[in-house]
Amino acid sequence: MSQRDPAISKGIDWSLIGIYLLLVAIGITAVFGATYKEGDPILQSFLGFKTDYSKQLYFFGVSGIIGLFILLTDSKFFPATANLWYAAGIFMLLLVFPLHTNISGTESIIKLGSFNLQPAEFCKIPVALALAKYLSRPETDFSKTRSQLIAAAIALVPAVITIAQKETGLALVFFSFSLVMYREGLPSGILIIGFAVAVLVVATLLLEPNTLAFILIGLAVLVALLMRRQIRRDKSLLFKIAVLCVICVGIQRFGVPFIFKSVLGKHQVERIYSTIGRDVPDEYSRGFVEGSAPAPASDKKKTNTADYNVKQSKIAIGSGGVLGKGLLKGTQTRYGFVPEQRTDFIFDTIGEGFGFVGCFILLGVYILLLFRIVAVAERQRSVFSRCYAYGVASVFFFHMGINIAMTIGLAPVIGIPLPLISYGGASLLTFSVMIFILVRLDADRQMVLR
Repeated sequence: MSQRDPAISKGIDWSLIGIYLLLVAIGITAVFGATYKEGDPILQSFLGFKTDYSKQLYFFGVSGIIGLFILLTDSKFFPATANLWYAAGIFMLLLVFPLHTNISGTESIIKLGSFNLQPAEFCKIPVALALAKYLSRPETDFSKTRSQLIAAAIALVPAVITIAQKETGLALVFFSFSLVMYREGLPSGILIIGFAVAVLVVATLLLEPNTLAFILIGLAVLVALLMRRQIRRDKSLLFKIAVLCVICVGIQRFGVPFIFKSVLGKHQVERIYSTIGRDVPDEYSRGFVEGSAPAPASDKKKTNTADYNVKQSKIAIGSGGVLGKGLLKGTQTRYGFVPEQRTDFIFDTIGEGFGFVGCFILLGVYILLLFRIVAVAERQRSVFSRCYAYGVASVFFFHMGINIAMTIGLAPVIGIPLPLISYGGASLLTFSVMIFILVRLDADRQMVLR
């Protein structure tokens, strides 16, 4: 007979807990591989709370204690207090403005002694809860535009505040909640429009302005010709096509330049253009906002090119080959060639140390985690639990995809951690709490929570 306390273990998805523990173990190992100093006694350095991997181990211990409290909490507590947590999250974000510390160009951090508190990191939890709460309300009709706008506002308000704190990377994470809305009935056309706007932005960066404007006008004419029969029946279609064309040209000629000159910082623009292999245009260089931070790097020699980080990252991952060089044997990751090695570029440590096989296994574990979360979501009787589960899956998917893509040069370096792997107490605690709340809700999946 099992010796587990049934009040804790009943209904718990232990496979999800097991995947979580495996990822945390991989993360601590990776941080150890990136930051261990030769000659340090391994056991003492792990227990001394002086090294990064030691701190990560303690952060995991704190996460475990909080997770235990969550598992002992009545699952009704989360939908009942979701809006309160959201209000507290927004308050913490606003508190950053008078109390922030400027670190590496971001103003989203509150320094508390030796610890850095980043409310934008924790705010993903209240947003996931509040969005799930709103979508689960009996009176919410998500087929109506009003409901869709309210749900979008729940995610976009913290995103806008975070952008104002010059933390664009974390702000983009809040857009991942659109996947939750899509699952709950958001028209696919809205996601298609979002994807089309993204393509338009990239095209604006790649093509000469007048050339792209002529292409857009030509596409509008072509669409009108292909739809001439429908236009004969409904003359308003021609007006709609013309308006859409004007909007696209407006985004290309005015919207994108405004964002690159007045919203993004210098290092962010340089990284975006570096990703597409282009130099920053002179008009953007002259228009950078005052106080824009330079590309962060401890060594000035490393800032000669905006894509230094990505180049060194590719070298590190490529040098790992098929099986890798082994833990503590990677030259790129052991000798500081890659900046932010323990945080944003922790994937390099795995790539160089364990090669293609190690990267493949890590991606396999992540995919297994995502599939498990989706499976848990689909077996919920409660709309609240299902929406929250999809929120967790969306955040994990966005962090994982963007972080790995930026380390191999497929996305701009925007500074978001690899879930449960990158060093950082706030990041580890946030992802841990999201997982444990999901486990608690799933344990009571026979209940219908509102």
